Amino acid sequence: MAGIISVSRADLEGRRKKLRQKRQMKIIQTIWQTFAVSSLAGGLLWMVTQPIWVLKTPKDIDISGNHLLSREAIESLLVVSYPQSLWRIEPYGIAESLKQQPTIAQATVSRRLFPPGLIVQINERVPVALAQSAAPSGNIAQSRREQPNTDTGHKKVSVGLLDASGVWIPLEKYTSLNPNLRLPSLKVFGLPEQYRPYWDQLYHALIQSSVNVMEIDFQDPTNLILKTELGNIHLGAPSSLLAEKIKVMAQMRHLPAQLNPNQVEYIDLKNPEFPIVQMNQKNNSLTPQLPKK
Repeated sequence: MAGIISVSRADLEGRRKKLRQKRQMKIIQTIWQTFAVSSLAGGLLWMVTQPIWVLKTPKDIDISGNHLLSREAIESLLVVSYPQSLWRIEPYGIAESLKQQPTIAQATVSRRLFPPGLIVQINERVPVALAQSAAPSGNIAQSRREQPNTDTGHKKVSVGLLDASGVWIPLEKYTSLNPNLRLPSLKVFGLPEQYRPYWDQLYHALIQSSVNVMEIDFQDPTNLILKTELGNIHLGAPSSLLAEKIKVMAQMRHLPAQLNPNQVEYIDLKNPEFPIVQMNQKNNSLTPQLPKK
């Protein structure tokens, strides 16, 4: 019939043959892909189960970031037994256990494949002040051999260290890991829960100040007292004005050249706009001349 293209039996047979060949090639490709993946997975499984992938000694651990604590001290904090398969170790769990230590602020742990081992990176808590709670005003008698908890005046006294963020570190925790730790010269008195909200603001203002501060007394919540090279400075109740008061204190650093320090009882900076120098003589005070801003 016109308009109808006739297809010969030979053409149909040729097309069927090509389709069978394509199906066969796809089957062969699928088999080879499955075999290759299985071989690779099996090879990897065989490789990781070999004795080489074993944490044998602490020497297989790479530790970095420690400056105050020795390598041996960090190793003593690691929850790892030897020998142990590298693949049975949980790096996240080890990192979390390190961060629970009061001497460590941050920690990351990862596996190292070549050579097999662990990589431990830490950030230590650096002590910036020696803190004593529930203690009377005065100097802290310290030695590394003293007990951190004593009974003074029927009060339980706790001695610890503070880092720059105000985190309390029990003294014996640090000294047990580093017996040669050099204690900070700055001393703090009072309960940590009382001064913790203000510590960050106060400490960062003090380290930028040109006036040397030896002691910080938080025992009276209505009057924060600093023992400085200028004498005792009363700042009043801790508030958002602490940084401003510290700046005014720095402006008074030349006061010893104007007054006899032995005649100064304390400096009143409760109102930073009107500083007052209280003299030893009763009811005798003066307002110092501050440099213009």
